[in-house]
Order: sequence, then structure tokens, then C-alpha cells
Amino acid sequence: MKNDSALFFTCSLIEYIGRQQKQKRSAIVQYMGKDVVKRIYRYADVFHCEPIEKVADEFITQCNIPAGSFDNVAKCRYEVPDYWTIGEVYERLIEDVTGDEPDSIIEHIVEVYSSWIDDAISNYNTDFYYQSREYIFECYKEGKICA
Repeated sequence: MKNDSALFFTCSLIEYIGRQQKQKRSAIVQYMGKDVVKRIYRYADVFHCEPIEKVADEFITQCNIPAGSFDNVAKCRYEVPDYWTIGEVYERLIEDVTGDEPDSIIEHIVEVYSSWIDDAISNYNTDFYYQSREYIFECYKEGKICA
């Protein structure tokens, strides 16, 4: 299940909406709920044909995602990674967590975004988000940033 383009788009859209609405990515997934996340994942190839701004705006409206105050982009003291880059970090982690159980992808999306690792990946003032996929997965399994 490596290089799942639907998962990549889903995670990148969640990141984009989080930045637009200044919400933690875990909150975005909560506002969307499993059914909407599943719809985005299932029809990612169609949604990907539209500008991400338009798709994001539709889901912000549909899911009533309010503006918040979590602005990790403004707090970043260094070069801000784009939403595609962070989407790829989540995609790889979710692929690794899912392993050989592709039918559980939606549950794993919600699980990963709802875990402690959301804060670690969203802190752009650390080097965590650009560590190797193996290291990030190992940290996730351990439940903490490994030494």
C-alpha cells in the first residue's frame, strides 16, 4: 500500500484546511468525522481535479469548521513546509500503521491524527517532521519521541 495517492491527497487536504482555519489537524478530523474522511479518501481522484482551495472551502462549509487560533505557520521561525510536504509525512505514517490491513485505512487516519504525534508533526520549529519515515513510525509505536 505504499504511495497511496488518495491517502496523500486526503492528508494534504486536512493539512490545508487546518492552516486555513487555524485549527489543529486532530480537530479538523474530528469536525469532519469518519464519513467525510472516507468520502474524501474514496473520491480523492475526483477532488484532486479541482483547486485545493475550492475543495477545502466546500468541506469547511459542509463540516462547519470554525476559525481557531492554532497558527503553527506564523509561529514557525524557519522555512515553513508546504501542505503537500506535511501531507506526505502523514501519508507515510498512516501507510506504515495500516500495514497489510488496507480495509482499516479510515480508522487509521482518525487514529493517527487523534494521537500525540499530531502535535509533534505540527511543530515546524523542530526537525521531527522531516525525519525518516522509519523513525517517525518507531516513535509513533513507542508513544513518544525516541532518543
